Amino acid sequence: MKNDETWTSDEFGTSHEGRVGVLLADGTVPKPVYFDSASGTAGREVSHWSVYDGSTHPTRPKADALRPECSCGWTGAAYPVEWDPAAEQPFHESGRAAAEQCEEDWDRHVGTVRDSTIALPAELEALLRSVGDAIERLSWDSPAAAIKAARSLELIAQRTAYGAAHDARNQEPAEVAAALGLTPDHAQALLARFGGWDFYG
Repeated sequence: MKNDETWTSDEFGTSHEGRVGVLLADGTVPKPVYFDSASGTAGREVSHWSVYDGSTHPTRPKADALRPECSCGWTGAAYPVEWDPAAEQPFHESGRAAAEQCEEDWDRHVGTVRDSTIALPAELEALLRSVGDAIERLSWDSPAAAIKAARSLELIAQRTAYGAAHDARNQEPAEVAAALGLTPDHAQALLARFGGWDFYG
């Protein structure tokens, strides 16, 4: 799932939430830019890469480079910003290519995370892929039947993951999290959902 601010994957969610980061000429990360509200109410802070164009209304630092960042702490290579005084394009357009490169690098980072997670048996992985494809094809002819099939999968997941969740709960949380490609908190919340206990209790 991707929007103009951040990127996430269905598999890892906000455990690996990506964004375009900004570096200033001295190598530091700028603070969010504060925008006053025209209505006189409280303003808002914006940290989207495109606001760092060196404008003075409001005062904004000027980006020296853009780089991909992930909520897990990973950062990718920095891409220098080419400022052309004669260019008429606003920064959100002229910097788009570098921002898109950041997104591609984050995609590769997520692929690396996926490769580092615990592997499923090839036969099971192929079976799951086949079932998913079959449900998608079924939805073309009968959406209700596809929902019934998806509900059956949901019930299977609840039934088969219950014991596994309780067993995994007794293992080292960091190891379980790494195996799933999630943060420890997100991994424990997933175990709680499958195991039927209150994660916040």
